[in-house]
Amino acid sequence: MVKKTDKLKQKLTDQYRMVVLNEETYEERFSFKLSRLNVYVFGGIFIIILILLTSLLIALTPLREYVPGYSSTSLKKKATELTYQLDSLKNVCQVNNTKLRAMISVIKGEERIDDYQNRVDSIHKSNQDIDKQSLYASQADSLFRQEVENQDRFNINTSQLSDMSTVLFAPVTGTITQGFNYEENHFATDIAIKKNTPIKAIADATVIFSEWSIDTGYVVLLDHGNNLLSVYKHNSQLFKKQGELVKSGEVIAIAGSEGELSTGTHLHFELWYNGYPIDPTNFMDFE
Repeated sequence: MVKKTDKLKQKLTDQYRMVVLNEETYEERFSFKLSRLNVYVFGGIFIIILILLTSLLIALTPLREYVPGYSSTSLKKKATELTYQLDSLKNVCQVNNTKLRAMISVIKGEERIDDYQNRVDSIHKSNQDIDKQSLYASQADSLFRQEVENQDRFNINTSQLSDMSTVLFAPVTGTITQGFNYEENHFATDIAIKKNTPIKAIADATVIFSEWSIDTGYVVLLDHGNNLLSVYKHNSQLFKKQGELVKSGEVIAIAGSEGELSTGTHLHFELWYNGYPIDPTNFMDFE
């Protein structure tokens, strides 16, 4: 056993001379001595240094982004921002869908306007972080605030819509049989017209509702942008479907006396701004 160990040691430490000669003159250029042990040691050190340099090159340069499974800091930051934006969009879509369903229920006559307003108010309240314990308004203050809110809610005038670039045209011309009156929960203007009179869009819009209702017959709801909606009820025929685009003055329906709540051929016309009904006669002339 000792002889084998000595023999192995001898092989590792045996010196070898490496000489570099000129091929033509056989002149010695340079030479150096080596042993197997030196080769193993220097080779191992060289491999370790090569591995370290390669690791530093990948870690400290953009080359690391090409390594499978590695994600850059900018990509992580962008993914986080997109996650927050997606969450915000989900909340906005949820609120808008709830408002739209409530609006459609009002149009169909399945829900009263007071119930709709309560639902809209509850949506807004749910999106506000208000500490109710810190609010100590008196009963008189609450009643006064409610009165002011009700007045502002239905007294929208032309100056409040001055930032709108939309020009509104009357959908029909006829005799007004019942005007806008929020105290009686009549949030529309009824215009008596002849049967089969064309009903026209008051401005460029997108059709967001176009269906039949038992109480109000064929109903069309247009979205004109800038939080402005128009509603046309008691029609006998519809020419536009949900999702279609319409131009100002384009015929969208034919007047009739459809629906259980109709008392004769007329157009029940509603105008909504920022979720509140407004008097259409403030913006257009029907006669």
